[in-house]
Amino acid sequence: MADLLTPAPAVLARHMIRMRLALMRNSLRGDNASNLYTGVSLGLILAFGTIAVAVLWPAYLPLTLAAWLSGWIFGPIFIGGGNEALRPEYFSMLPATPGRIAAALLAGAFAGPAPAVNLIALLSLPVYGWRFGPAGVLIGLVAAVATLVTMVMISRVIVALIGLFVRSRATAAAVGVLTGTAIALCSNGWAPVVAMGADSDAWSHVLVRALPSGWGVAAMEAPWPLALAILAANAGVIALLLAAWAALLSRRVVSAARGGVPPRRGAPRPFPATSGARVAAAKELRAWWRDLVRIQLLATAFAYGVVTPLLLVTIGVWVMVPFAGLVAIVMAAASSANLYGADGTALWLTLMTPGAERADVRGRQLAWLVVVGPAAIALSLAGTFVSGQTWAWPWVLGLLPALLGGGAGLIVMLAVTSLVPGTDPHKRGGNPLSTGADETAETSLAWLVLIAVPAIALPAAGVILLDPWAGIATGVLTGALSAWGFGRIAYRRLESHGIELLNLMKHGTAPKADKPTTADLPVKHRIGVSICWTIAWLPLFPQGLVPMVMKIVGIEDRGWFLALHLPPVWQWPTIIFMIALGLLMYGYAILIPMRLGSSSPATATS
Repeated sequence: MADLLTPAPAVLARHMIRMRLALMRNSLRGDNASNLYTGVSLGLILAFGTIAVAVLWPAYLPLTLAAWLSGWIFGPIFIGGGNEALRPEYFSMLPATPGRIAAALLAGAFAGPAPAVNLIALLSLPVYGWRFGPAGVLIGLVAAVATLVTMVMISRVIVALIGLFVRSRATAAAVGVLTGTAIALCSNGWAPVVAMGADSDAWSHVLVRALPSGWGVAAMEAPWPLALAILAANAGVIALLLAAWAALLSRRVVSAARGGVPPRRGAPRPFPATSGARVAAAKELRAWWRDLVRIQLLATAFAYGVVTPLLLVTIGVWVMVPFAGLVAIVMAAASSANLYGADGTALWLTLMTPGAERADVRGRQLAWLVVVGPAAIALSLAGTFVSGQTWAWPWVLGLLPALLGGGAGLIVMLAVTSLVPGTDPHKRGGNPLSTGADETAETSLAWLVLIAVPAIALPAAGVILLDPWAGIATGVLTGALSAWGFGRIAYRRLESHGIELLNLMKHGTAPKADKPTTADLPVKHRIGVSICWTIAWLPLFPQGLVPMVMKIVGIEDRGWFLALHLPPVWQWPTIIFMIALGLLMYGYAILIPMRLGSSSPATATS
């Protein structure tokens, strides 16, 4: 502690590293340990794959390194501003300059598995440099370290920018639009490149080397004076990023101390306070209007729904344009699946009011429909009209009510049956887009909604194939029953388990010796189960169910669906194989924990 009173840079950095490692070590329990093992395993596979690219396909190395850079850039945006184990606010009282604190926090940022895995991937640079001789290997080693520091610094600056400037509805919505656009580009960004054809090769060759991830490759390919200049420029960029980060951290601490709460004016009031559900809906609408996290997630959903079909339009594929609103509904439902967890311990107000549970659930459903419904309907109708896809009208009119009703029902049911505890909104730290909830658990809940909401619309889709008008009626009926039935389950659950939910939000999940979890499995099964949960959707949905529907409907576009690129005789076997593979992976992820958990000593003796 004496060192911290007058901290030297090296001493302060050492303390930051020790604190970061201690936090990581103490969090390696339960699913956190399993997620870390899985993440490190997948990261190592990708890292060695990057080295393989440098050996076998060297022309694609700059593009591969750009993918690593995109992970550092968009990762903090995807998870609501980044996971900051060491918040700058914790060290605002230290007698050190912002530059020293920033340098120490940077040292702490390297004390984790992600930079280590990324460094292994960047060893592809000296491997690539081997073809230029010993000088190329030396430049590659220096470039690997410089590139890693640059990537981490860019990520830290982005986190600091989000924490400082996202203090209003407009900036939160802007971050949401950027997030939704980034997700759409990650899934369909290939379409504009394909649209550019041969012209894309020249500019992409320059672009991937102009990015910070490609400076090392550019240095090895350049004459040695220019190579040294590139490395020196990289060092200068690192110094500028560190200075910018120090300034942002200083401003962020001051901003957090003064309070960065958006103004409480202009809240929508569409419901008169005449009934319990309408009062709850009015309260919930104010939460949607004032909570920056909700604004950002809603903007993400609609940005993704709009950008995804527009990317495909660049190659002349209009088939997704009518369904932009439907995609936005599913994404909005996935981002709204933890309504009660996002509100923190405010649930006690509902529990202290006799009979308020039903009104609260119905009000939340009504508010979600008001927030999501009109925009999704307008987007669906406009997309169908503009695209000229007349065949899509029955599909849009039938699936729209089914998805709206299913989303409104599922989000409240999962909010009380699979609640993920979060920090009370007024206690959030300097990063306003971080709810403090377990990001892995929230992500798993979102994936569940992404699967369950479209599944609710399957009956309507099946009937539309037989009779379009009957399918529309089926969609309306399915949506109404889903909203009513799942909502009933939700408020019944809230009535019977409200106290338990409040304790869960206050104290977190208590470990149960008689309930085996993924963490009780052997390491190889932990990794296998986590990998299956992570990637099983790929063969099942985009490579199985989607091409199956396209073949049934008669859509000719092959896109990135593997089966549709094969000869006709192999298309159906490939589709069936992909669906079976996805189901087997989900089966493994579900049954292995049940089987091994039931035979564990703790279970056997209970």
